Amino acid sequence: MALSEFASIGREIRERWNIEKLTIVHRTGSVEVGEISDFIAVSSEHSDEAYKAPRYIIEELKSSVPIWKKEVWSGGEEWVQGS
Repeated sequence: MALSEFASIGREIRERWNIEKLTIVHRTGSVEVGEISDFIAVSSEHSDEAYKAPRYIIEELKSSVPIWKKEVWSGGEEWVQGS
């Protein structure tokens, strides 16, 4: 489900801005506090589009992609929906 939403966001970005290449990566598995969990790379003829697109993408990922995470602490653990 998440991968199809990534593809949908990618199509929207290409329609909205003149983006030549686009990569969206979301890590799975154990991610320690402070480690990078998302990677977005874009290339465009114009720097303004290359700056706006990733910001839009990360906000869309937060609001529309069904990503769950398991928070673990010394007193227990809990599955929470990412936001």
